[in-house]
Amino acid sequence: MKGQLRIYYDEEGDFLEIRVGEARSNYGEERSDDITIFKDTETDEVVGIGILNFKKRANLRNFEVVLPVDIGLFAKILE
Repeated sequence: MKGQLRIYYDEEGDFLEIRVGEARSNYGEERSDDITIFKDTETDEVVGIGILNFKKRANLRNFEVVLPVDIGLFAKILE
């Protein structure tokens, strides 16, 4: 999976959403309580993750979230 990493946090709803790549048609697949994996409707490729009750789950001092996706990073050299 490659593309721009987009992170959205709704403080009132305590919901964190992380998406990779361009916006596309997708569906959510609940993996456990409060964790949803988003998949492309055509390819079933994982395009994001949603975490409900994020503050309850996260230690924000040592922030770490293990994602079930590979993220491709690259550098572009400008002349």
